[in-house]
Amino acid sequence: MSEDHRHLLDRFGATGSLLCAIHCALTPLLLAALPALGLSVWFDGSVEWALVAFVTLLGLSSLGWSYRRHRALRALGLLLPGLGALWLGLLYPPLHEAVVPHAVVMTFGGTLVGLAHLTNLRLNHGHVHDASCAH
Repeated sequence: MSEDHRHLLDRFGATGSLLCAIHCALTPLLLAALPALGLSVWFDGSVEWALVAFVTLLGLSSLGWSYRRHRALRALGLLLPGLGALWLGLLYPPLHEAVVPHAVVMTFGGTLVGLAHLTNLRLNHGHVHDASCAH
């Protein structure tokens, strides 16, 4: 994969993850206004499942490819706890059914995933091809 495509994937992943975090933070505030605004589809459970699955696939593929290049664990160290928080908020019923704790854990997870993509961008940008290069 070309360097331009890797940067594009990380930018896309960071933007999507941070938008997801904003979505999760605003959910409790917008619940009462959903019917009037016609936005209830964005807060449907199936959309949440699709977003978490997409963020997982994008994050693991993007950071996995980049790890082979820069060999630094910092981005993965942010990604994996972030994905863990997202999946916990989705799959653990007591947490999923409580509005505010669910919003907090999903916002935390989405923020970590977004920061992982930004860290990965920085690691890829600062990469120098030399004798220690793995590719």
